[in-house]
Amino acid sequence: DTEGPAERSQFNAFHALCERFRTMDVVTIAQVEGRVGGGGSELISAFDMRFGVLGQTIVNQMEVPIGILPGGGGTQRLPRLIGTGRALEVILGGIDLDAATAELWGYLNRALPQDEIGPYVANLAGRIASFPGEAVQLAKRAVHRAEDPLSEGLVEEDFLFQKLLRTEDAQQSMRRFLDQGGQTPEGERRIAELSKEVASSKP
Repeated sequence: DTEGPAERSQFNAFHALCERFRTMDVVTIAQVEGRVGGGGSELISAFDMRFGVLGQTIVNQMEVPIGILPGGGGTQRLPRLIGTGRALEVILGGIDLDAATAELWGYLNRALPQDEIGPYVANLAGRIASFPGEAVQLAKRAVHRAEDPLSEGLVEEDFLFQKLLRTEDAQQSMRRFLDQGGQTPEGERRIAELSKEVASSKP
């Protein structure tokens, strides 16, 4: 609606949509195998993780060249991902950001060859899904508090840590971890694999 003057209000509808992805109690992963620009880029910048394909994935914010600005969160999320100067380069320049650069700058978690992205993302998603659900949810919530002042984030982290310690799931998982060799030299050398085994051995 362009009738009347511009007004300050709460989130617009697209902001609210993106915030739902950012704050939901499940992990959101974008697997980008082509071009993502404008609102598409703004949407996946609200996801927890983003993966792309070398030589194929392109990120673009094309709004300024056509006389507007990113209105779906791009001016706020992009600087948090890649830094202010780089965000200004992408937004003001209207440039195409290739997958290798997007990975280097922090927009993409990883840029992988075409034949590797699907298996990698599926394996990561499956691995996360095998872990205690409440631990995944609260860890995600704690990480998002990193945008707050450090002292506030640390207080929230401590609270969520204490909350999880009081769950039966956490206590059983920690016992299995120790029983299966956690905190031994051999266990430490294979900690990622051991963690997966602990999760899969849940009764």
